[in-house]
Amino acid sequence: MSNTRGSGNNTSDTLRVLCIGDVVGPIGCTTFQRNIDRICREHRIDVVIVNGENSGPRGRGITSRIVKFFKHNAADVITTGNHVWSEREIYDHLPQLPYLLRPANYPSDCPGSGVHVFACRTGQTVAVINLQGRIFMRDHVSCPFKAAESLLTFVKAQTDIIIVDFHAEATSEKIGLAHFLDGKVSAVVGTHTHVQTADERVLPGGTAFISDLGMVGARDSMLGMKKEPILQHFLTQMPVRFVVETEAPAIMCGACIEIDTKTGHARSIERIRLEDNDVSVDVNQ
Repeated sequence: MSNTRGSGNNTSDTLRVLCIGDVVGPIGCTTFQRNIDRICREHRIDVVIVNGENSGPRGRGITSRIVKFFKHNAADVITTGNHVWSEREIYDHLPQLPYLLRPANYPSDCPGSGVHVFACRTGQTVAVINLQGRIFMRDHVSCPFKAAESLLTFVKAQTDIIIVDFHAEATSEKIGLAHFLDGKVSAVVGTHTHVQTADERVLPGGTAFISDLGMVGARDSMLGMKKEPILQHFLTQMPVRFVVETEAPAIMCGACIEIDTKTGHARSIERIRLEDNDVSVDVNQ
């Protein structure tokens, strides 16, 4: 799979960033691979950011092999969230992979980093910040608002083009962070709930926002997992094993954000959602 990008029609004062929601399991990875080049061509994408925290074979965590897979298939930065620790193999790799982020508001003793600043293919310097929410989340992380404020002191000295992946449960917390950062970052995009929201907009200060990008995975599932065990859990409250759904059709959700490179402000944000009826997964791979 090639790393095809935009058609070359973008002007020097415009950057088009594609943010893809949580990729779930093998079917999510296959769907991403099958469709990313076409999306990049059609939307003239310059930068690709994908949330990979659920891309592991069990639908939780990420491995070093999958990180290489995403990089080979156009991803510039891979963000994560609370499931980043689910595959222990990745722990030793996090410090050596600057483009693989874990939420910045985990303790500093955790491996890896929550921010990546890099030169993209157009020559522009771009920063990506990964944060995790606290409302209804099990992990006790530090305040994402204060963490964002602290990180901006470092990042703003290098670029005004800043994308924040806010991995959080509550829409109120996501909207709150977006307003808190309005005019200070280019975009705040929510991940974690796997359900794409219809509230995309550019806030008054110039920050693009959407509560949740959605997911890449099996459409007829429960957030990427097989329905039957989860329904059984709802009915009985007995513990069950969640299993990744592998049957088509699949969906691929995200958003395309157009950014003014001179100001760092967003000009527009457009939801992306496609269905892939022909995707197939080798469950034995």
